[in-house]
Amino acid sequence: MRDLVIAEASTVVLVEGESDRLALEALAVRLGADLAAAEVAVVPMHGVTNLHHHLAALAAEAEAAAHGRPRRVLGLFDAAETAYVRRAVDGAGLGSTDAPLGELGFYSCEPDLEGEPIRALGSARVEELLADQGELARFRTFQRQPFQRGRPLDAQLRRFMGTHAGRKARFGSSGSHACGDTMHATIPMATSVACTGAARVRAADRVYRTMK
Repeated sequence: MRDLVIAEASTVVLVEGESDRLALEALAVRLGADLAAAEVAVVPMHGVTNLHHHLAALAAEAEAAAHGRPRRVLGLFDAAETAYVRRAVDGAGLGSTDAPLGELGFYSCEPDLEGEPIRALGSARVEELLADQGELARFRTFQRQPFQRGRPLDAQLRRFMGTHAGRKARFGSSGSHACGDTMHATIPMATSVACTGAARVRAADRVYRTMK
């Protein structure tokens, strides 16, 4: 079923891993973005280093398709991978090499997908959400691990969110609800952008960049 959804999608949103896909799809539900109706598929690359491969595959597919309809390609990536994504996007010829990645549909998460809602909400509010979900005791145990001791609280929270795909998905949903309208400006929402036209893409990117 999922392969069929991807095959019929007119827009593909590339994310780094399966947990990112789950989180983004949960977030889309919370925001009321109907990905299926908009023919949007969120595709995990299993590592950002596979971006070249996915972009090349999508380009080859479009060239081979009888109808010749190109897909719109968007993406989310960790801020630390910006240089790599820039090279991949430029190499795929997706737009002007002078254009910001956001204008080309590739959005940087600061410092990663987990970090965006943590940055918007603040660590104290995130701990309250963990308590609401029955996860706070697990987080306290996690904090006592040797490698985690002495690390900043936001770094501990980001790592904890990323240790379990289901946890990231739940937090993506609850975090978006807690952030309210701020979520749209703070997180580069490739899901909602994918469901809208080019003018909204440019507007969403301008709002996002003013909030960084």
